[in-house]
Amino acid sequence: MEMGNPGSSPAVALLLELAAVTPVRHYLVGSLLLLIVFLYSFLEFHLLGDILRGFRGDKVRLTYNPASEIYQDVVSKCRTLHGRYLATPWLSSPHFQTTFLNFFGNPPAFTYRRQIFRVSDGGTIALDWLLASDVAGCSADPNKVIAKDDTTPIVVMVPGLTSDSSSPYMKHLVYKVAKRGWNVVVSNHRGLGGVSITSDCFYNAGWTEDVRKVINHLHREYPMAVLYAVGSSIGANVLVKYLGEDGEGTPVAGAASICSPWDLVVCDRFISRKLVQRFYDKALTIGLKGYAQLHQPVMSRLGNWEGIKRSNSVRDFDSHATCIVGNYETVDTYYRCCSSVNFVGNVAIPLLCISALDDPVCTKEAIPWDECRANKNIVLATTAHGGHLGFFQGITARSLWWVGAVDEFLSVLHSSPFMHEKKKMYATGLHSSLESSIDKAPYVNVMEDGMVATVGNDAAGQVNDGDPSDDDGRKKDGERWSSPGRGGLRILGTEGERESESATPGPPQVANPVKMSINQLSRWNSTSTWLLVYIAIVTTWPLVGSASSSSLRGGSRGPCRGSADRLSVQMYHADEEPESSGDKSR
Repeated sequence: MEMGNPGSSPAVALLLELAAVTPVRHYLVGSLLLLIVFLYSFLEFHLLGDILRGFRGDKVRLTYNPASEIYQDVVSKCRTLHGRYLATPWLSSPHFQTTFLNFFGNPPAFTYRRQIFRVSDGGTIALDWLLASDVAGCSADPNKVIAKDDTTPIVVMVPGLTSDSSSPYMKHLVYKVAKRGWNVVVSNHRGLGGVSITSDCFYNAGWTEDVRKVINHLHREYPMAVLYAVGSSIGANVLVKYLGEDGEGTPVAGAASICSPWDLVVCDRFISRKLVQRFYDKALTIGLKGYAQLHQPVMSRLGNWEGIKRSNSVRDFDSHATCIVGNYETVDTYYRCCSSVNFVGNVAIPLLCISALDDPVCTKEAIPWDECRANKNIVLATTAHGGHLGFFQGITARSLWWVGAVDEFLSVLHSSPFMHEKKKMYATGLHSSLESSIDKAPYVNVMEDGMVATVGNDAAGQVNDGDPSDDDGRKKDGERWSSPGRGGLRILGTEGERESESATPGPPQVANPVKMSINQLSRWNSTSTWLLVYIAIVTTWPLVGSASSSSLRGGSRGPCRGSADRLSVQMYHADEEPESSGDKSR
């Protein structure tokens, strides 16, 4: 070692001398190159890959069941889904795509017509319409209404977390579909779109009741019009969950899900994993806190207001707001109950799902590949790039690839025989066994796509917005198209005014268990009925004997009738239990 020192000293001195005579600009160039390499990797740029592929883009990967008629006769005819996607060169990063969409977006310019939809719990939902006639090139009539027998298809849009009809990506899709000649309506979440919270009910990532009420209302008002639905981000999660809950009973003929989070537990872990994802977590939290601040009078009363103000992540916000208002035991319980991945298998209508593998918010790890492949009604389209709801294409970034894909899919589906038609379903509780009990609790929202309600078991059971008695007829007096109102929106008169005050509070609630039991009994076949009779005879025979002996002795009435009465009461409670427990926390 001592012999190495004399030799190493001159080498070090030589290196220092060379470093001293190297021009400063060389250091600057080297530092700049290192910074570029770091940013290229950190921001996940793919420009070099696009150049090496000659700007041909990447093929769209389609996942579907081999026996799927939806793919064979609908998706196979969609050129967009069988082509390639090439991102705008100067937006060749998922983070650039996502950021540019939210801050700029290049949305088309048009004016919505607003309709106020009131639900029985006192809540208010803003429905923003764009009619085909509004973009047809001629001057739009602000007083135009849709006729009851109008056959023009209607597309219902469900926005993402803290998004509304004014979001750039929403306006891109709304305008594209309206240009096709269809009518479009954006169902804004409660408290968004410039509408105040008028009840203790909020939306969340799994709150499907508002979507259900709006869709059922549109189906009743315009029975001749085919209904389609498109959900984005959290709105996609809500839409897929709704489709899984209602199965064959939905009036929606076809749907599309764009950039759904699918599994909220997985996405929660993902968004807090890396530094760049934490930026999105922070941005979403700021939006959620802004939403809570906007509705502070209600939110501070229902949730932990001090905790909400201190929230540094979406998970924190859910802990202090969503779980408290929704009566969820833990945040993970809320995420598990509201994840649409649990409902994919029960989707019974044609559904196109689009996701980007580089989505910085909804990770590809949550995509249910096998579940989508197992369902013949679902086709999953994934692209290598696109970001979260971005998918900008062209040198000017004036269009979104997924907007064209959805528009083409719905158009081909509309001309095919595979449009879903609603099947008559027996009305039972809020939904199938896929839905956990906690999922029906009151809810509060998580900003990016969902909200909750503090509606108890009884209140939830009284929500009759899906019944004609709630909506039909009430709109005839209040619905009208008027001249543009504030905010550049043409205002439609109030819709769906409820008659909850005039409804008698007792009898309907008492009759509900009886009606539900009769509905269930009517579904039994003859074999089951005779089996029930046999069981009843066997189990009550000893009671008949004792009743006969007691009557011969001149005693009191036998226990048979009393037992039967008790049995019938137990049956009603047993049928009622799943419905009422759905709103309770575990």
